[in-house]
Amino acid sequence: MGKDVAAGGESNRRPPPPPPMPLGLRLQLIGLSAAIDAVERRDGTVNRALYSVLVEHLMSVRADPSPDAATGAVRSFDFTIDAARGLWARVFAPAAAAPAATPMPVMVYYHGGGFALFSPAVAPFDGVCRRLCGDVGVVVVSVNYRLAPEHRYPAAYDDGVDALRFLDGNGIPGLDGDDVPAFLPVGADRDHPAAHVTDENAELAEAFPPAMVVIGGFDPLKDWQWRYVDVLRRKGKAVEVAEFPDAFHGFYGFPELADAGKVLQDMKVFVQSNRAARATA
Repeated sequence: MGKDVAAGGESNRRPPPPPPMPLGLRLQLIGLSAAIDAVERRDGTVNRALYSVLVEHLMSVRADPSPDAATGAVRSFDFTIDAARGLWARVFAPAAAAPAATPMPVMVYYHGGGFALFSPAVAPFDGVCRRLCGDVGVVVVSVNYRLAPEHRYPAAYDDGVDALRFLDGNGIPGLDGDDVPAFLPVGADRDHPAAHVTDENAELAEAFPPAMVVIGGFDPLKDWQWRYVDVLRRKGKAVEVAEFPDAFHGFYGFPELADAGKVLQDMKVFVQSNRAARATA
């Protein structure tokens, strides 16, 4: 990519103005950023004692197995996959169970946090999964994987795959009807295969399903996301891009934003269209 250079030799390209957002949301993001900065040490480790106070105690919410039909359309519950390694998941399903003859699609959700922070119980992730369930019309399984740097690669990936295998073999119990370097092996960088999913040499199965990639104009990872789209297209895989020019990283977790509602509707259309295509294939 080219670079604008002034006569003095320094770049004269100014960063774009921040996206418009309500003052309350801006203050919320500042507080969240400050909490993350407080628990992350300079050496890449995490102050878990402080983290348990700032995040697990103040930001976590309990599963809600039976919400009042007048106040919520989604129920949730937790189940254990492997207690020995703390592998569990939170399931979000419609409060009114669908008839047994009407199966629902299942979305498996892996929360953010650079593989080093958070869990399905943290309020923003619990909230976005509830909205995904209610607005998109899917059962959501949010996986609690082991966190780095105490558990480096491939721990989180192993947990994610094992959760998928568990669901495939057992179904869902209870249903009727840039912190990446902390995650990678010591000495590894973003070129490690675990973090470099845009590698041309990456092998994709013949049955690789259609993908939807959501890209925010202010997301610092957007270049990597576009590279992922490009690789999928060049390998002949079906991929749909939902681009939101004014959106920041994780914007879908904040219902105050219009784009947060729009992306859920886009996901709903994507899920429904691919279910219909699969049913007629």
